[in-house]
Amino acid sequence: MFSYIARRAVSGFITLLGVVVVVFFLSRLTGSPIDLYLPEGADAAQIEAFKIAYGLDKTIFEQFAVFVQNMAHGDFGVSIWQQRPAMEAVLSEMPLTLLLAAIAMSISIVIAIILGSLAAVYRFGLIDRLVTFLSLVTSSLPHFWFALVGILIFAVQLRLLPTSGSGSWLSWILPVATVSIGPIGVLTQIVRGAMIDVLSSGYIRNARARGFGGKRIVFRHALRNAALPIISVAGDIAAGMVNGAVIVSVVFAFPGIGRLIVGAILNRDFPVLQASILVIGIAVIVLNLVIDLICTIVDPRIRLN
Repeated sequence: MFSYIARRAVSGFITLLGVVVVVFFLSRLTGSPIDLYLPEGADAAQIEAFKIAYGLDKTIFEQFAVFVQNMAHGDFGVSIWQQRPAMEAVLSEMPLTLLLAAIAMSISIVIAIILGSLAAVYRFGLIDRLVTFLSLVTSSLPHFWFALVGILIFAVQLRLLPTSGSGSWLSWILPVATVSIGPIGVLTQIVRGAMIDVLSSGYIRNARARGFGGKRIVFRHALRNAALPIISVAGDIAAGMVNGAVIVSVVFAFPGIGRLIVGAILNRDFPVLQASILVIGIAVIVLNLVIDLICTIVDPRIRLN
């Protein structure tokens, strides 16, 4: 196991380094921060002082060499936008994003297991058709459109929920719903397919012949054996929830890593953008590793090799 974790760590580090390199050079194509932070009539001395302060007086390859050297020592520079260490800005926003993703993922899994199991038990019936239709609709809904419609109905017309912020639990409802609506549809279809395969297997028919009840068969025997594809897909969806976090930050002004990334792009804050991508990349790599380890626990036949 330790050798497997070491190999995954090395491969993850190489992938993460490639992503950081791409982000470093692509972010420079958005323009120079000088155009945003200095007045139009700034003299040459002000421009040169700004370049020296943020390391922009060197060529882009020299800037990259300095960035890699500083990153090796845990230094990601100072935020041009917020005037504080870039990593400090990222780590201060990350907990809310992780909490939002954890809540949305938990709700998605619970609802998907219930709906998918019902559809598998009553397959080809009215419940199955209704669940399949709803899951296809929810998995096809654009997150941005769903968020705007949610604000229009529940915040503007009905005035039941706030339009933005995170001050109360009511302000979390629309962001959580926006992030979880797509995963619910996708996971419901995965649960349904996996449960249908397991419920039609021989040992399930044998358990029914021995008089075991329906709920015990579905949730104790069948669901456990159908958990492997559910966990794998749920892990991939959880890793991609940063996209939903960005949409939530834009539409609902919800604090988190998504709003920080959008602000860093708009303000050409290269240190914060690079630190954000690095932290997100590390989180995704760790999550994928945890998913692999969970799969070996759920199904002991899987070996880490």
